[in-house]
Amino acid sequence: MFIADTHLLGAKKGHWFDKLRREWQMHRTFQTMMTLRKPDLVFILGDIFDEGLWSSSGEFENYIKRFHSLFSVPENTYLYVVAGNHDMGFHYAITPYLNQRFINSMKTPSVRRISLRGNHFVLINSMALEGDGCFLCRPTEIALNKIAKHLKCAKNMLSQDCDKANTITRYSRPIILQHYPMYRKSDEICTEQDEAPEDIKNVEFRERWECLSKEASEQLLDILNPRLIVDGHTHHGCRRMHRNDIWEFTVPSFSWRNKNNPSLLLGVFAPDNFAVSKCYMPQESTVYSIYIIGIICILIHFIVRCTRHRYCLSIRHPYSKTL
Repeated sequence: MFIADTHLLGAKKGHWFDKLRREWQMHRTFQTMMTLRKPDLVFILGDIFDEGLWSSSGEFENYIKRFHSLFSVPENTYLYVVAGNHDMGFHYAITPYLNQRFINSMKTPSVRRISLRGNHFVLINSMALEGDGCFLCRPTEIALNKIAKHLKCAKNMLSQDCDKANTITRYSRPIILQHYPMYRKSDEICTEQDEAPEDIKNVEFRERWECLSKEASEQLLDILNPRLIVDGHTHHGCRRMHRNDIWEFTVPSFSWRNKNNPSLLLGVFAPDNFAVSKCYMPQESTVYSIYIIGIICILIHFIVRCTRHRYCLSIRHPYSKTL
């Protein structure tokens, strides 16, 4: 199961009523999916917190506790996360402290490979793909090249240069999981039910802000040759194809705060094939309409009942004197 952009509210911008209704919605939806679908793996694709980069140590600890309370999983399910810009900042704002705090708290390095039943998921910190050799970018590049080498070794493409430490025993094209979408000019190409509203669909994306740079995107496609890419960040759904056989799904925000009609992505994977399906949550506007109609019906019921009661008393009163 893939979800994105939960944006758990913080102490500075969050309001208790906003937290109550939006986080309750995410909690109930998430736990319902855990019960009904019982996924083996759950991936949260960044921007878990709304104020992660501004939080003090104490506030961040409270964030972590709320996260594990809302998104708890059973023992036979594994949950993994990738970092988003709201968790530690955009590239220019990330410090070693913010980066290490997120890594330690969420148990997620900048690059990680998860292999299960012959399927390989590569989790990447999008803000570390700037390519400028910074304290975060250079180790990320080295780690990605190492994973690419292990995949090629499993495919017997570099048999003379492979070491025995390679833990990949069965090759399959990997699945890339990250926060930023791959490079695209805008959401104009997106035609999903949960796509961006018409007034912003044609707004041009800024590289390294709304999407990865074109250079970083091409580099990922070249060295990893994925079969699927799943990401978030834009808060709206999108589906597109790269190089004729590489699907990319952008998952919308999981929170009513950012999307009236949130959705999540479910997938079934085999080493040589996969199938994905979107699950749409109730629209916030629909829920509000149900609440309003329900309250009006209850009020009408009490008014009619009260009116009838008074009318009956006015009829019965004369008869009671006669008797």
